[in-house]
Amino acid sequence: MSDNDQSLETLLAQGGHFIDPETGAIVAPIHPATTYARDGRYELPGFAYGRNANPTGAQVEAVLARLEGAEEALVFASGMAGIVTFFETVRSGERVVAPRVMYHGAADWLRRLAERRGVEVAFFDAGEAGSLEAAVEAGETAVVWIEPSVNPTWDVIDVRAAAAAAHRAGAVLGVDATVTPAVTLRALDLGADVVFHSGTKYLAGHSDVMAGVLATRVVDERWKEVRLARTHTGGVLGAFESWLLLRGMRTLHVRYERQAANALAIARHFEHHPGVEAVLYPGLESHPGRAVARRQMTGGFGAMLSLLVPGGAEGAKRVATRTRLFVPATSLGGVESLIEHRASVEGPHSAVPANLLRVSVGIERADELIADLEQALG
Repeated sequence: MSDNDQSLETLLAQGGHFIDPETGAIVAPIHPATTYARDGRYELPGFAYGRNANPTGAQVEAVLARLEGAEEALVFASGMAGIVTFFETVRSGERVVAPRVMYHGAADWLRRLAERRGVEVAFFDAGEAGSLEAAVEAGETAVVWIEPSVNPTWDVIDVRAAAAAAHRAGAVLGVDATVTPAVTLRALDLGADVVFHSGTKYLAGHSDVMAGVLATRVVDERWKEVRLARTHTGGVLGAFESWLLLRGMRTLHVRYERQAANALAIARHFEHHPGVEAVLYPGLESHPGRAVARRQMTGGFGAMLSLLVPGGAEGAKRVATRTRLFVPATSLGGVESLIEHRASVEGPHSAVPANLLRVSVGIERADELIADLEQALG
């Protein structure tokens, strides 16, 4: 079987099928060196300086590129380092289209670009049909940025339709696939040009490493700018963090399968619960985006959901502090379940309902997670 014939599950489980030619080790080594010696002809061995790249990072990038079906992937010191580097390619006067509700760090950076760099930013309502297409103006938009499952309202955006709208306007489509990793959605196969992940989340999966990922369908001039900006800003991922990311990715498919199944069970249980005003989860039959989610997500409907609870912000915070298994903490994608009052985290620009609790579902037993939420709501 050739490497190209391998399933994503096998690719991940074997960590790219690395075997050290000298020792036979089946786990990639950590190379902490910051500089590399030249040979007798004064030629470099492929690496020059740690701020540019390192061998451990190159190994995880190779696996990520195969996972995404990308020509090339780059890893960054954090998710925000990847986002900032990508948007560094947008010039003053160009236009970016993005969801009104999205990862707040990216939204805040876009607002900064608008205020300080003269980049025009148009936010659209992901829950309103046709709003993305209306925001994309031919000849003016440079980048369309979307989340297939919008964090934290979990509206669903059709990646193929977004790609078509972006390309008609001469723009590129960037997809933040942090909550929809390639084991369930391959954004580049659906027409995206660049895919982004906060590698801290599902890819690493253990709440113990900060990392960002960008992967590109083709190596073009914009991508070359991304490469150059990562070098100049020093945003490269360190060797140990690269090793941790690769280690975590080896169990991504089994973790995500369990987490998505748990999330669906929780969403169905609380959909008509008297202590919950609404459950936001694209896997529910009542969700307006379920058909699109089912079409573009092959590994379940995701492991994130949100609960709207009575009592406004204070009522939501009370529920979050009463849980015993769910940890009231920010982040997502780890093996442990988390719950947070999202508006408090996002700050004054938040467009999230005040009574929304964002839930990141882990790999614990679903019935115990349900019981914990039951007692917290009660």
